[in-house]
Amino acid sequence: MTAPHEFSALDQYRLLQRGELGVVELTQHYLDRIEARNGELGAFFTVTAERALERARHVESHIPRSTRLWGMPFADKDLWRREGVRTTFGSRAFADYVPETSDELPRVLDEAGGVSLGKTATPEFGMTSHSETALAPAARNPWNLDLGPGGSSGGAAAAVSAGLLPFAPGSDGGGSIRIPAAACGLVGIKPSRGRVPALSGIDALGGLPVAGPIARSIADAAFLLDGMIGRRGSLIDDHFALRAPSEDDGDFLGYAIRGEGRFQIGVCVDSPWSTSHEIVVDPEITAVLEDAVTLISELGHGIEEVDLAPAPAYGAAFTTVWQAGAAQIRLGSDATVRASDADADGDVEPLTRWLRRRGRELSAVQLAEALAELSRFERRVIGDFSGFDAILTPTLALLPRPIGWYDAVDPESNFAQQVEYSPFTSYVNASGLPAVSLPVGMSSGGLPIGVQLIGRPGGEGILLALARQMERRLRWDVRHPPTWE
Repeated sequence: MTAPHEFSALDQYRLLQRGELGVVELTQHYLDRIEARNGELGAFFTVTAERALERARHVESHIPRSTRLWGMPFADKDLWRREGVRTTFGSRAFADYVPETSDELPRVLDEAGGVSLGKTATPEFGMTSHSETALAPAARNPWNLDLGPGGSSGGAAAAVSAGLLPFAPGSDGGGSIRIPAAACGLVGIKPSRGRVPALSGIDALGGLPVAGPIARSIADAAFLLDGMIGRRGSLIDDHFALRAPSEDDGDFLGYAIRGEGRFQIGVCVDSPWSTSHEIVVDPEITAVLEDAVTLISELGHGIEEVDLAPAPAYGAAFTTVWQAGAAQIRLGSDATVRASDADADGDVEPLTRWLRRRGRELSAVQLAEALAELSRFERRVIGDFSGFDAILTPTLALLPRPIGWYDAVDPESNFAQQVEYSPFTSYVNASGLPAVSLPVGMSSGGLPIGVQLIGRPGGEGILLALARQMERRLRWDVRHPPTWE
């Protein structure tokens, strides 16, 4: 008999809708898998089994089946507060923090009928492209437990890849959805700035962080994305004028299922970090990118190379804004700044301490200049890519990194390692564009390799359609890591 987790998320939802699978039954199935597997994976910081089963009974009895995610299990990334559930932000400074209210995104997912099973692992304050933290054992990659799953949504990706969740929401301020998706053989969507109102990026410094889905297939990712957007008239109904007011919500699953259209694709292997860091792409990743180019051409799309305009000031500007964002982190279990910030700094890891202190040393003029540079960069990138429906790039420059590879002592070295690992992701956040990472190949050592598709502003539909065409040919959605069984 086929176990529930072996079905796609969308098929699990259909089974729930037809009454062939119960919400409590599905919730218990995933809780059992988490209990059996999380010890080796470290995908969850907190599992809320009793609360999840109570929620499942409530959904089954009182929530309309018409809600978008009715009965579907998920987990909150442990950067988001959920009322009454320990929320650590991946930091020892918040090891015992239990919030009294929930953030918007968990509330939107609840309104959509979802069932939260707990909190997925994240590095301290989600600031890194890995998921190692002093708070708990490192999250591990289901394809090879000696390797990391990437970050900062690494726990979410590890859980989905190993079949501990059907899909998972993540957040992405510099690649934090796409990086772990690529490392774990999954689909990850970084939406356009403003697309997901509960974590839109518009109200954040530099407009960098947005929320998006991680899943095993294009359709499952689109399914969750629709649920994350929410309905008009619901808890969240401000769509920040990204789209025309008459445009309907919840259309992305249709794009992913139909997978229609012929498009003009640009191939770009430039990174704006190359002027400040030595960027070397692993030859196996280059080979998979070339395979993707061949596949896209065989599918009937136009394809040609495109270059980014030189951006020598990008690296310094992005680093400045990242440091300024870290400077806003408030420490202490009561989520307020302590009287002695030096005491508070003792609770955080060297990288966070360095980022916060550098950020607090910045002048208003320095921050304003960095923000202005990123704004100019955004306009240039959109102009460079304007002749194409989508841009194809590597997602990562290197294969998944071993646990302990990142420098835990020297924060500047740690930051440089992150840039060298993922030099193709952060500039998409800076430019506010949508992007999808999807698995297309395998390394000689049996590790998944992903590529990134970058769209026009608000162009998620085209990305989903093109990615689905590629997925139909590659059938990556039915491949699983060794830890699956």
